[in-house]
Amino acid sequence: MNYEKEKELASAESVKLVKDGMVVGLGSGSTAAYMVKELGKRVASGLSIVGVPSSENTRLLAIENGIPLKEFGEIKKIDINIDGADEFDPYLRLIKGGGGALLREKILAHNSKVNIIIADSGKQVKRLGAFKLPVEVIPFAASKIKEELTLLNLSPVLRKVDGSVFVTDEQNYILDIDISNQTNLTNLEIKLKSIPGLVETGLFIETTSKVIMGVVDKTVVLQK
Repeated sequence: MNYEKEKELASAESVKLVKDGMVVGLGSGSTAAYMVKELGKRVASGLSIVGVPSSENTRLLAIENGIPLKEFGEIKKIDINIDGADEFDPYLRLIKGGGGALLREKILAHNSKVNIIIADSGKQVKRLGAFKLPVEVIPFAASKIKEELTLLNLSPVLRKVDGSVFVTDEQNYILDIDISNQTNLTNLEIKLKSIPGLVETGLFIETTSKVIMGVVDKTVVLQK
């Protein structure tokens, strides 16, 4: 399966939804990178938009591709937010945060009129949880939160890259947890968010407007 081709197809289709004058939320990750590059081509051809990036990596990519940017605090509302996902289920619930940008991604999603998820067909699952759920925690509390999550049978693992602790754009840590045995994701989200020092989770339960998925050589649109 050529997932890269599917990502490109979904990205190109999503950019068609962007119109002149829009404030556009720019997601993070490998699929969103295709979208940013495609959007850059449209800007070069005369499309007038402003982007709000969800990570430092996306900010740099957007600048490289000539997309005008504004800080999140400078805008009133995001007209359309386009982002990827690590998994999505039949209810369009997502696991996000494989790249570590889940906090800013969720903030942008919450403040957007429309949320479009772009994905290759490998991201579609019947049940969330094969991909570990990232949760962002402040470094001060990380070890205690890890102990608490262990008692909840969530098997937390502190994310490391090349032997060093991974640090998010907000200077926090990520714990990746196993939710494959969880049956009520809404309750799980509430329980996790009640732990002091746990800043945000990669569960996106109600935010998605539609998913545009690349499937071989075409795109499929999924809506609730």
